[in-house]
Amino acid sequence: MRRTTVTVLAVALIVGLVGVALMPRVPRLGGQSTGDRDLAAAARSATPDQSGLRGLAVALVENGRIRTAGLGDRDLAGRPVEPGTPFEIGSVTKALTGMLLADQVAAGVVGPDDRLGATWPEITGPARDVTLAELASHRAGLPRLAPGSPLGWARILWSNVSGANPYAGQGVDAVRSATDRVDTDDDERGEVHYSNLGPSVLGHALAAKAGVAYPELLHDRLLRPLDMTATTVATRIDDLPADRAQGSRAGGRPLDPWAGAGYAPAGAGPWSTAEDLGRLLAATLAGTAPGADAATARFREDDDTRIGYGWFTTRHGDREIVWHNGATGGFRSYVGLERATGRAVVVLGNTDKGVEPIGLRLLGVPPKEADSATSMVLPWIGAGLAVAFTFLGGLSLLGTARRRQLDQVTLLAAAVWAFAYLGLGHRMGDWSMVPAWLWPLGAGLSAAGVALAATRWRALPVVDARVPWRRLLSVASSLGAAVLAVVAVVG
Repeated sequence: MRRTTVTVLAVALIVGLVGVALMPRVPRLGGQSTGDRDLAAAARSATPDQSGLRGLAVALVENGRIRTAGLGDRDLAGRPVEPGTPFEIGSVTKALTGMLLADQVAAGVVGPDDRLGATWPEITGPARDVTLAELASHRAGLPRLAPGSPLGWARILWSNVSGANPYAGQGVDAVRSATDRVDTDDDERGEVHYSNLGPSVLGHALAAKAGVAYPELLHDRLLRPLDMTATTVATRIDDLPADRAQGSRAGGRPLDPWAGAGYAPAGAGPWSTAEDLGRLLAATLAGTAPGADAATARFREDDDTRIGYGWFTTRHGDREIVWHNGATGGFRSYVGLERATGRAVVVLGNTDKGVEPIGLRLLGVPPKEADSATSMVLPWIGAGLAVAFTFLGGLSLLGTARRRQLDQVTLLAAAVWAFAYLGLGHRMGDWSMVPAWLWPLGAGLSAAGVALAATRWRALPVVDARVPWRRLLSVASSLGAAVLAVVAVVG
């Protein structure tokens, strides 16, 4: 018994030390800067916690003048962020889609109270009765995403584990078909409930009315008039812009870019730059942007926030900021403007760490209020996954290896799960909020479990004769799931 204990502890120590070399490497905002030096310095000062960031592109509009800067690294190779480096902008696109509605209303093409079915006749389900204004303001009673099949939800779950594009293969027809299957929630209709489906349907409906695809409508009516030549919609991987930033988790794990046509009007596929979005905000402040009226608040969400067509308006003390943010797999974005001061800001980041506080600080919002703008729910979920996955497998394996009634099949499944959990913690955990040295401890714990299992292996039957076939099937399915998790981690 004493020899076994010494062996287990020695193996745990050795593997833990090896794990130090393999533990998650949390990115940190790089020291290089491009563009306007004063703005770069101000942005760096507005970013007290630089852990979990890799690169930022910023723009500041003051009195009609646009200044831009890049900070840190655009990719793992260490190339600097430039003011013209393309980033995924995610749900900032919803504000652009809202501007398309306001533009088309001003042109007399549609009315805000027009029904979806009249604008896009191919929609035949209950959602055909919602209005375009309801879609633009998240008041149509539609769910966050279109209902999917079990296989579709499994694909989305797999993409979250593997870091792939969750919107791959979801084209316009898929979104239209899914919308026809949606029953609008009459209890929620008229109230603001954030949706990705609603703005997507709105964008495609406006495009169908114009007889073009959404990317073409966006280009013709908004991007080209504002000379936003670097803003693109990647409906396919081949459409991704050159010299783009590389996205990753705040814990350092690189992620695939998003591309797709179906949810493009809501933010899956569009890319832009600080320079282009700076032009958009300057023109919106001046009232010269097509559809600038979309930023006018029309409907109330809560005591502090109202919404227009895609744009939110929130009070921060005595300040009123018109804004939208965005979040994709490996990018975060924020655009905000304050009419009272004539100032506006763009902040783009290439990790999944929120950048809203940076933007608000640059607008002059006090740090305490600015820092509360990012919800801590999702970051703490990432931190919880890091800790849980890192230690769960090892603890479970140790418990299994100490059982009196045991067989090799059960022990093998527990061992595979131990390292699958360890890998999932490495890939999915937010290590910018959790000390990375916890991961080697988890690796040592899993190794201790394997060492203890090895001391009992030869004395165990392959399958316990007292275990019924259903138990064997359960263990086999568990082992198969663990193998799939390992494949996701390795891939």
